[in-house]
Amino acid sequence: MGHDLTGIRSFLQSVHPYDSLSEDTLDTVLDGFQILNFPAGEPIYDLDEQLAGLYLIVSGEVAITDPNGVQVSALGPRNSFGERGLLREGRSVTAARARTESKLLLLPADVFERLMDKERAFARYFDRARPKRAGTADLAEMRVSDLMAPNPLSCPPETSVQAAAAMLRDARVSSIGVVEDTRLAGILTTRDFTTKVLAEGLPGETPVSQVMTRDPHSLGPNDLGSDVLQMMLERKIGHVPITDSGRFKGIVTQTDLTRHQAISSAVVIGDIAHAETVEELTGYTKLIPQVLAQLVATGKPHDVVTRLITDIGDAVTRRLLKMAEDELGAPPVPYLWLACGSQGRREQTGVSDQDNCLFLHDDFRPEHDTYFAALAKFVSDGLDACGYFYCPGDMMATNPRWRQPLRVWRDYFSGWVAKPDNEAQMLASVMFDLRPISGDDDLFTGLQAETLAMASRNSIFVGHMVSNSLKHVPPLSLLRGFATFRSGEHKNTIDLKHNGVVPVVDLGRIYALQGRLEPANTRARLLAARDRGVISETGAKDLIDAYDLIAHTRLEHQAHQIKHGQKPDNFMAPTSLSDFERGHLRDAFVVVRTMQSAIGQGRGTLG
Repeated sequence: MGHDLTGIRSFLQSVHPYDSLSEDTLDTVLDGFQILNFPAGEPIYDLDEQLAGLYLIVSGEVAITDPNGVQVSALGPRNSFGERGLLREGRSVTAARARTESKLLLLPADVFERLMDKERAFARYFDRARPKRAGTADLAEMRVSDLMAPNPLSCPPETSVQAAAAMLRDARVSSIGVVEDTRLAGILTTRDFTTKVLAEGLPGETPVSQVMTRDPHSLGPNDLGSDVLQMMLERKIGHVPITDSGRFKGIVTQTDLTRHQAISSAVVIGDIAHAETVEELTGYTKLIPQVLAQLVATGKPHDVVTRLITDIGDAVTRRLLKMAEDELGAPPVPYLWLACGSQGRREQTGVSDQDNCLFLHDDFRPEHDTYFAALAKFVSDGLDACGYFYCPGDMMATNPRWRQPLRVWRDYFSGWVAKPDNEAQMLASVMFDLRPISGDDDLFTGLQAETLAMASRNSIFVGHMVSNSLKHVPPLSLLRGFATFRSGEHKNTIDLKHNGVVPVVDLGRIYALQGRLEPANTRARLLAARDRGVISETGAKDLIDAYDLIAHTRLEHQAHQIKHGQKPDNFMAPTSLSDFERGHLRDAFVVVRTMQSAIGQGRGTLG
């Protein structure tokens, strides 16, 4: 590295994750870094340029611009940018230039990858922005932070055993940490009350410090489930406290391990299939947040997580339909219950309303509607009770408009295509995501292909659908990188649904329309559009990778909320991410905006 070695070492030791590296490793990194100086206005790299590695700003300010030359962020000291293999295999989908005189450090790609392979803290910091598509983690590979019960019960050493026992009873837990000056001094379990307090006849005012296990062995939040299993087996214990620099952060119990092993979407679906009442169903659907958080923690790709969560919603719907038929009797004519929206696309998360409709056989007569209105109400009410709240736009089978014979549905679709006004565009967007859930599939067979063919031939309809798809835009601003809400309940956050995944969902629907593609799932549509040549190979790769990151970030946000006892939503503060993560997310949004620009100009491809 040559000159200024001491100053650069000091700087790196103030920047995470370099501050986590050992002295020897830091020496190696110092030898690998290149010092680069750029005058104001000079390009650092151009669009689609092969990147040399990871840049770190020491001083100055760097502007990141999209393919149209629009600035999407301005980065300052300690911000990283560059090594973005996520988007185009080392080629940048953005450009970078020095806004002011800037001093940068360049970590070559090969050194970066070696650190990712060998340094756990370094990899943890950068890996979240590089979600993997292959492989999953089992219980032994999960982080302790994903297994532990947060906000653990604790008390000071002078607490009486009687008071501690009451705390355990009220919290319905089996252990309590004894904390002195923020440090974990000991742990007391229900077994200790039996073997040390009751068995020895100690008075209720005995302080917990006399019976607790002192200075218990503990693990850190970043250790693995395998470490917990090993400690429990070797030390024959059922409670492992989790500490961070001595501070009591959580606890992992045998019950936690069993719960993570036992609860899965398949188990929940099996229980749902045998539920006898709506009340039983609600008990099972309450487990959905936990299942979602567990799937995210085990490293499942976002489309696998949402597919498994949607499978639960499908199972609930089918069970409710069976309950309704048991109560109402056999239907007067064949019917088909279909889902649209996120359930239709198999993209449900921890926040879902219900969007559904009924296709009825053309033998339907007006007097039959009494039956189907009752069936729709039973199912929709049951879904709402199970957490799938009523559609705010009344896109449900309880609305007579969406409970019609097949001939009426054919008229709906042909009318929307022939006269694509604003309502027609909105309704067509929803209905193009239809997927049968239960009933007579023949009522849907052929209709989708027929409608796609009819719609794709109408250039005016396609044009209106393209314009409608551009109404949701990524949350990019000129100076700060992200356009957050400026006021209100969600101030300083971005909406990862309407400004994150929905723009890609809309693009996928347009590609499906242009290519007459039958998949309803967004990722499947993007892959099919690539294979059919609707979008270019590079455009598809960039957009799929961008979508993967945005959807992954959304699920991690919801999983984090669930883990901390909060109701999951789609509003995330960009400040909750690291600088590197924010950089990746900005790049992903730039890709989406670029693809929107391309399809808006009639090109539909990128690269």
